[in-house]
Amino acid sequence: MVTADFITPIVDDARTWGRVAAVNSVSDVYAMGGWPLFALNLVCWNTAELPLELLAELLAGAAEVAGECGFVTVGGHTVDDPEPKFGLTVVGEAHPQRLLRNTGLRDGDVLVLTKPLGTGVIATAAKAGRADSDAVAVMIASMCRTNAEAASAALDAGATGATDVTGFGLLGHLGQMARASAVDVVLDADAVPLLPGVGELAAAGCVPGGTRRNLDWIRQWLDTGAVDDVMVTLLADAQTSGGLVFGAAPTAAAGAVQRLRASGHDCAVIGRSGEGHGQVRLR
Repeated sequence: MVTADFITPIVDDARTWGRVAAVNSVSDVYAMGGWPLFALNLVCWNTAELPLELLAELLAGAAEVAGECGFVTVGGHTVDDPEPKFGLTVVGEAHPQRLLRNTGLRDGDVLVLTKPLGTGVIATAAKAGRADSDAVAVMIASMCRTNAEAASAALDAGATGATDVTGFGLLGHLGQMARASAVDVVLDADAVPLLPGVGELAAAGCVPGGTRRNLDWIRQWLDTGAVDDVMVTLLADAQTSGGLVFGAAPTAAAGAVQRLRASGHDCAVIGRSGEGHGQVRLR
């Protein structure tokens, strides 16, 4: 499997940006139940305004993630660009009988989300000077956590359907998976883990444009029920380096949640899939 992803700066510190971008890029491999082997750096750099020392810090952060995840960065490509961007092309492998696919949700699967939502809201608030340092620190810690353990837990739970939760938000990615798998999904909104303080920030208007576009796109397949507008918005929040959402049998899903919580993941069972045609219903 070969993947590629890159992002613009989401934090001020270059090394942290490198870590977040690398975790975000390798997540595509974990979302398919694979493990990374090697990578290439993808760099767009404003050489007229940004010192090479910052680029060195950026690459060092990404190299730290490569070491933690057990893959090797073997090169890359750099171009001059007014707007800096960074990410990786990652090559990985997986057992062909143990692939996680976005077409693999089954009737009766219980849904597990492995990271809390809200990075888009906090990042937007931080750019406006409205997020406190504690909220930013929690956001960074979440974005820097890899999905390696989450993928392992999903496979051990017998999951066949999974996706990572990134720019299209939980509703967007899960909605795509429901339609591709020919099932309906019921989400328990109160069970979905959120980063601290994101409800208040979203209610105050700190919502990225991507989140609003996600919500506009999913509405044709979405029944919001009695769930309030702020929570619906958070369910569509555009994430950077989000967690996985996967389906497993009820007992196996509960075991996966217990295992992941023991390793520090803020995760939960958030709903289930059933017979249908790709509709998402909130309760």
